[in-house]
Amino acid sequence: MDNNICFIIMGFGKKKDPDTNRTIDLDTTYKKIIRPAVESSGCKCIRADEIVESGLIDRSMYALLYYADIVIADISTFNPNAIYELGVRHALRPYSTIIIKEDEGKIPFDIGHDRIISYKHLGNEISDLEAKKSISQLHSLIQNIIKEPKTDSPLYSYIHQIKKPEISEDEISSIIGELKSNEDSIYALTEAAKEKMQNGEFIEAEKLWSKLCSKAENEKYYIQQQALCRYKSEKPSPQRALTDALQIITKIEGQTDTETLGILGAIYKRLWNITSDRSYLDSAIDAYKRGWFQYKDFYTGENYATCMYIKSKIETSAEMKTHSIVEAQLTYKEIINIILETLKEQEPEELLWKYASLSNAYLALKEYAEAEKYEKLFNEQQPQRWQKDTFEETKLIIQS
Repeated sequence: MDNNICFIIMGFGKKKDPDTNRTIDLDTTYKKIIRPAVESSGCKCIRADEIVESGLIDRSMYALLYYADIVIADISTFNPNAIYELGVRHALRPYSTIIIKEDEGKIPFDIGHDRIISYKHLGNEISDLEAKKSISQLHSLIQNIIKEPKTDSPLYSYIHQIKKPEISEDEISSIIGELKSNEDSIYALTEAAKEKMQNGEFIEAEKLWSKLCSKAENEKYYIQQQALCRYKSEKPSPQRALTDALQIITKIEGQTDTETLGILGAIYKRLWNITSDRSYLDSAIDAYKRGWFQYKDFYTGENYATCMYIKSKIETSAEMKTHSIVEAQLTYKEIINIILETLKEQEPEELLWKYASLSNAYLALKEYAEAEKYEKLFNEQQPQRWQKDTFEETKLIIQS
């Protein structure tokens, strides 16, 4: 190939950082920083989910780890596949490997001595200013490596007598085949699914997420998104869509992260709305409560408080009714304190949902001026139709 090949090692989709419990959209990093930096350097940018070939993806991945002129490894969220592939690259090539990472969280000891480019991620987004800075930094490093490769593998740095393995060009070519983007690649399918969701086309989006699940079995992010789209499609009926979504989400083992618990709680809460079956409400409370008490996640916290507010209306015992109301109010107050503190940050993330949660929390506490203020700020974020519907749904419950 005419251009230098730059192979990208990283997770894809949204992943939870084990140190900070923040959810990071790694696809945003790829689109806003890595790909522009690589392509502006005159290199061909290839991520594992863009490989097109007739054989197993693993064969091409190993071949590219050996053959690629440059490898960029994004170890944000410590994706185990990315960490493993970085180790393979360090064993195969003495030089031309770049490590990058989102700036929060720890750095593994074994690579702590390496130079690591850091960037600031807001969770679901990266600011334009941060993207511009990071692209420039990564672009310069790629150019320097192309001009003057230097040993960056710890293995080759510490064991000077080790020899790089040799694989023939013919064998590499036969494995890699033609490298290009394809409408059926994981990356392309993911982008198409996200676009369908933005347009409220949940049936079509669910089909794409289902296809992605079959391509990458046990990938938590794809299962979560398929379940979300399945219940939001409301086809062939709202209840059937919810029970189908429940079956999909149960494929995730453990169910301890806030994203899974949030979707699980939403399914049960909607089943309660349809059936008035108390067991569904209790299951929703359990899911949201786990997310709130384990991580102080404001989204699951708001929904936990809302469900406790619903529970207070159906309790027959005066003592339990009071307990539910007090628990809801205390949770709303804590949510307000948590979110207001995060809004003091230089580049606060997830503003749309934070404004929504603040508005509903203040509404529940009968602080109407503050509720109106944050509802206006929420609308200024230009929410998608389904996001607006979700906000209004909670608002109606609180006002009832």
